[in-house]
Amino acid sequence: MDEAPAAPSGPARGKDEIALELMKFVAMTTGYGKGASGAGFSTKPARTAEEYADALLQLYERCRGVVHKDVNTK
Repeated sequence: MDEAPAAPSGPARGKDEIALELMKFVAMTTGYGKGASGAGFSTKPARTAEEYADALLQLYERCRGVVHKDVNTK
């Protein structure tokens, strides 16, 4: 039987998971990338599935930047 490789752990993985949860929260509550607006967020409507995916990836990168931001760099 083959065993699945162990998932990496540590602070970076934890922060990436937090960024993913943040991205999902923002996307679900605001309709991010679909053209709907709410809670002060607005975007251009995505016309294709690829554009919607790109919008979500951009949002995830923004969330990662916020989560990984060093607290001491104010």
